[in-house]
Amino acid sequence: MASAEGPAGGDTAGGAAAVGAAAVGAAAGGSVAGAEGPAGGRFLRACRREETDATPVWLMRQAGRYMPEYRALRERHGFLELCRTPELAAEASLQPVRAFDLDAAIVFSDILLPLVPMGLDLEFSEGAGPVIRNPIRSEADVLALRPIEPREELGFVLEAIALVKRELAGRLPLIGFAGAPFTLASYAIEGGSSRDFAKTKSLMHRAPRAWHALLAALSAAIADYLAAQAASGADAVQLFDSWAGCLSPADYREYALPYSKLVLDAMARRGVPSIHFCADSGGLLEAMKEAGGDVIGLDWRVDLAEGWKRIGYDRGVQGNLDPAALLAPAGELERRVRAVLDAAGGRPGHIFNLGHGVLPETPVDSVRALVEAVHEYSRRPAP
Repeated sequence: MASAEGPAGGDTAGGAAAVGAAAVGAAAGGSVAGAEGPAGGRFLRACRREETDATPVWLMRQAGRYMPEYRALRERHGFLELCRTPELAAEASLQPVRAFDLDAAIVFSDILLPLVPMGLDLEFSEGAGPVIRNPIRSEADVLALRPIEPREELGFVLEAIALVKRELAGRLPLIGFAGAPFTLASYAIEGGSSRDFAKTKSLMHRAPRAWHALLAALSAAIADYLAAQAASGADAVQLFDSWAGCLSPADYREYALPYSKLVLDAMARRGVPSIHFCADSGGLLEAMKEAGGDVIGLDWRVDLAEGWKRIGYDRGVQGNLDPAALLAPAGELERRVRAVLDAAGGRPGHIFNLGHGVLPETPVDSVRALVEAVHEYSRRPAP
């Protein structure tokens, strides 16, 4: 889910203002090169399918409950408080790049936040995740949604981006993100998570006019929101279509693709590198390419070599280790990391990531070992 799609955390005793650039540079006890230097430049160069000295790596949900520092943060602050307080969100965003030798930071936030100023009542409950108290169920509900101005109503996210950007001081690129129109619509209609998306598909098929009006409103809001993130300092953006894998290829093309394409085309016009991720997307890869994105994210259910071949080598790919591999013994984890890198074949444009977010029970040492193994095994002469 969304928070999970952001990163997080460190000890916030002094807030983000107390997080010095030197601390950021001390990732895993080492130094971090500039954003266009040997380390930080890896991620952006890979987005452009350029040669790198090693495969870049960052992780979806690269901070969260598996990190003791994040758990300490959550003991003092509620989840939405973290998201809505720029200093806390910035602190959460910075912890992973202090702890590990990652090649990118990502702002701590949640994909559902834009739904709140549109008029939906969102809360997060322990164990149940996000709950929307007034879900969309009719065309009247869609027409009641308010247009949003992200620079005002989501300004706390933009301020967090600016704080993180300042603290990174050019050492690493910063990723912004948002939920894709289909996924946000699904949450808004279901009122939370779902196994079968019956309510979503019912509205989609029974009230197509309402569906398309909803997706049009969401795509406009998301495109504007991501543009504002880029203007605030995000070097690249990721569009999370977490639930589109529930669609058949034909339904994806009719009901989701056009609206993701509106968002991703807007990023392309602005020259903002974009990553397009969809979970359980084995049947949708060709259509995802049509929708857009400089890099297509693959989950672990897709063979990376075959998936990249299907997408075409004119796009980069991101992924795609099974998150559960981080629960394996050290030797098995290293073997699986190498298998992903071997599948990519050293081709320019591969960004190493998990096929979804880091699991809460993941050992911190396993994340560190993964990052080190990616860099060590993929090391090659500098371009």
